[in-house]
Amino acid sequence: MLLRNVRIGAGEPVQVAVEGGLITAIEPLTTGATGRSHRPGPGLDPSVGEVVECGGRTLLPGLWDAHVHLGQWAAARRRVDLTGTGSAREAAAAMARAADRTPQGEPLIGFGFRDALWPDAMAPDLLEWPDRAPRVVALISNDLHTAWLNREALAALGLAGHPDGVLREEPVLDAAARLGRATPEVRDRWVREAVREAARRGVTGVMEFEYADNLADWTRRAAAWPGGLPLRVAATVYPDALERAIAAGRRTGEPVPGTGGLLTTGPLKLFVDGSLNTRTALCHEPYPATGGHGTLQTEPEELVALMVRAAAHGIRSAVHAIGDRAGTIALDAFDRVPGPGRIEHAQLVDRRDLARYARPGLVLGVQPAHAVDDRDVADRHWKGRTDRAFAYAELLRAGARLEFGSDAPVSPLDPWVGISAAVHRTGADGRPSWHPEQAVPLGQALAASVRTEVAVGAPADLVIADADPAAADGPAALAATPVAGTLVAGRWTHRDGL
Repeated sequence: MLLRNVRIGAGEPVQVAVEGGLITAIEPLTTGATGRSHRPGPGLDPSVGEVVECGGRTLLPGLWDAHVHLGQWAAARRRVDLTGTGSAREAAAAMARAADRTPQGEPLIGFGFRDALWPDAMAPDLLEWPDRAPRVVALISNDLHTAWLNREALAALGLAGHPDGVLREEPVLDAAARLGRATPEVRDRWVREAVREAARRGVTGVMEFEYADNLADWTRRAAAWPGGLPLRVAATVYPDALERAIAAGRRTGEPVPGTGGLLTTGPLKLFVDGSLNTRTALCHEPYPATGGHGTLQTEPEELVALMVRAAAHGIRSAVHAIGDRAGTIALDAFDRVPGPGRIEHAQLVDRRDLARYARPGLVLGVQPAHAVDDRDVADRHWKGRTDRAFAYAELLRAGARLEFGSDAPVSPLDPWVGISAAVHRTGADGRPSWHPEQAVPLGQALAASVRTEVAVGAPADLVIADADPAAADGPAALAATPVAGTLVAGRWTHRDGL
């Protein structure tokens, strides 16, 4: 394939040859009387393979989402959107309206609420509607750390008689999985649809943090996907699957056999704390509005033991740490475990730890869209310390390595939304920037969203953008950057207008 007349950054138009899944040549176009004549160079013979006229569009490395829950994102695309609800009663009313258009017998599942700012409390009776037949109703919070269930849902989980129907932390994961359960065939179809939409936004790879046996699920999908996987997947391992991964000889970063090299083993996922919305993020200082320091989910010695066990068999660790105290504990653990690893989220940082976040081999998987989505919650529950919340500019200046993700379904699986949030510290609603001193320049935001480069010998994981992101007029335009084409290993996964 020859991609003709593309721009790499602010440079002059070039032509890029792709063969065998790699970029094999990059050469300039010549300018003749017509303004766009073509002179083939070595390896750029237009008589061989497909010539794609790109019309001066911008060529970028393929985008990655470094933290997704694809199964939940695929299911959430079918759920009731509760992101705009401002109270428990409002959320319950939205679910009641949705019940009228959902087939009887199907569970009614809502997603995306943020109860940290609600003026009222969640209660089972709000989800009971006498004029409708009883059915399972479940609402899952935006951060996946709270679930609100009606009596039928509680009974289905064996929790009849639960006092308020509100679950927190680990039980939420079990409830979401069991109540939204579908056959593997149906789940895989939903995932294929979600992946096609992600390709339309330039996604060429993801790190999969679904609460599942990700290696088994994605090996199955790779075998059944027509033409093979259309994106690269790093499949994380949870503690209950660690021994199986070790027995199978899986090592972080290595391809899984039979997947064309597109599926690799990811890190071991571990938790130190919870989330901001539930006030279970573990902090050095008490929450100003409610008190308490948050929740420690894994004792430090247990955390280190799991990390050591995994590292001994070539499996790195990715440690969930949102509060500043959780970040300190995660860093302490990495001081005791050799080799590279990840800290996921790092939403509130202790400035005494800034230099420690720059340790060699450590990656911070962060979600810039959360800074925009959670600004009001942070202003209330981290009041007086938001100058070091989502502190991406400070972390970069300290030498930390950032990789951007969405945590979909917490935020949409769309890297441009995160890039825009990082650059502008606001969203499409036009609100003033929130802590603009923590904004990230566009070049660094793009670098945190890719795994490769446009260079000879690099994988042909590429995005052809209809508009130069550097010319985007404001946050909404950058978040909506149009994508004309996406290539993974030189194969089209999205093509529109080329």
